[in-house]
Amino acid sequence: MATDRLSVVRDPIATTGYSVSYTGTAGVTSAYNPGASTVMVWCTTDAYIKVGEGVTATTADTPVPSYTPMWFPVPAGSGAPFRVSAIQISAGGTVYTKPFN
Repeated sequence: MATDRLSVVRDPIATTGYSVSYTGTAGVTSAYNPGASTVMVWCTTDAYIKVGEGVTATTADTPVPSYTPMWFPVPAGSGAPFRVSAIQISAGGTVYTKPFN
């Protein structure tokens, strides 16, 4: 059976999704084991997002509108666990994350 690229990108990995609150101080999720190619991010308020090893979001990172699921590539790194970090644009909220292949 052939698998198209879209279904491969959106196949969830059998792992826990994480959420974390953020305000004017960045929130950082628990670490995900390496291996995912993308991570789905969904925020309750507009936020800046950063994905990678040992990251902390700043206002120089990617802005994401509230209530809009977005897929971010997981950067190739050293093979260490990766995290997702979020910081508010104008109001605090919660970021929800789930890795995908």
